[in-house]
Amino acid sequence: MSNLKVDNLRRNYGSVEALDGMSFDVAEGEFFCLLGPSSSGKTTTLRAIAGLEELAGGAVHFSGQDVTEAPVQGRGMSMIFQTFALYPHLSVEANLAHPLRRSGASSADVKKRVDEVSELLRVTHTLKRKPSTLSGGEQQRVAIGRAIVGRPKLLLLDEPLTNLDAKLRHEMRAEFKRLHRELGMTMLYATPDQLEALTMGERVGVIKDGKVVAIGAPRDLYQHPGDTYVAQMVGSPPINFLSATGSGDNQVELPFLGLPVAAPGVASGQSVTLGLRPHDISLAGGGSSRATRFPAKIHLTEPLGDVTVIDVTARETGMKMVLREEIAAKYNVGDDIEIAFDPEDLHVFDPSTGARLGNGATQKN
Repeated sequence: MSNLKVDNLRRNYGSVEALDGMSFDVAEGEFFCLLGPSSSGKTTTLRAIAGLEELAGGAVHFSGQDVTEAPVQGRGMSMIFQTFALYPHLSVEANLAHPLRRSGASSADVKKRVDEVSELLRVTHTLKRKPSTLSGGEQQRVAIGRAIVGRPKLLLLDEPLTNLDAKLRHEMRAEFKRLHRELGMTMLYATPDQLEALTMGERVGVIKDGKVVAIGAPRDLYQHPGDTYVAQMVGSPPINFLSATGSGDNQVELPFLGLPVAAPGVASGQSVTLGLRPHDISLAGGGSSRATRFPAKIHLTEPLGDVTVIDVTARETGMKMVLREEIAAKYNVGDDIEIAFDPEDLHVFDPSTGARLGNGATQKN
């Protein structure tokens, strides 16, 4: 059952088209993420859903009602912005209580709800303090508390972790998933960070130029991207793109290989772009009998703790691969190695349109 339906939203700022037919559905109780780069329309979309933008077209339906023209206060939604936007002159307790007092709740109800939310978010010890005395994580929890204290049916989150350091971002990702599980609230989360989207979202909508171009579960978007844009938005390190030409018999030739590899559906002489995930490249030796092996030279190493990203070149073609740190530690920049991949892990795209060739693309809007 759809709890939120966003239908063909359009919004212009002068000659700039911020939303160009933005459409997607969010199910009741779902944690849905919008993933896109800066200026792709994420914030405008959330503001439009909340009633903070004047639309040039389209409609927003929520809980079975058309709320496109409904006042902000009557939509049953709450929004958390990039900045915490806490009232600096009020205590944490007063910040949390503000939405309830504005709605006319009784003093007893205000105290009960503030106590419940502060305990849920583990900020009870900060209630008498001012926001300026809190850590970044505590301020974020208070901002969340103020957004949920009124028990909205939908929580809109606009890049809420942008201003936190890496450790706090990790902690708050877990916190949002916990809150979603415990509250059962519908959440719509906008972010440019694929790690946030893929680890938190039950489904992810990928945005490009003011509209959603693909929707799917994180695993589906990773394994079956519908085009090169989605392929490079989802997955870290980014996917390797390789130019190839069909050599007949459903095979392609790559410039760094001395033999063709299987690519079903590719005609002889057809130019294609092949996508190969860094995690799908390994050191040669063992593994699948279908593996295609070739020599390469290590150009750069990027240790990331438990894994290392390695930049290699094969006959002047550069690509990235990922190795466990204990294995990568045996190699140095300049070393010659033999690496391999399974042709079944290749993604085939049209180089002119970027569209995936063959079956298995995720849903597009």
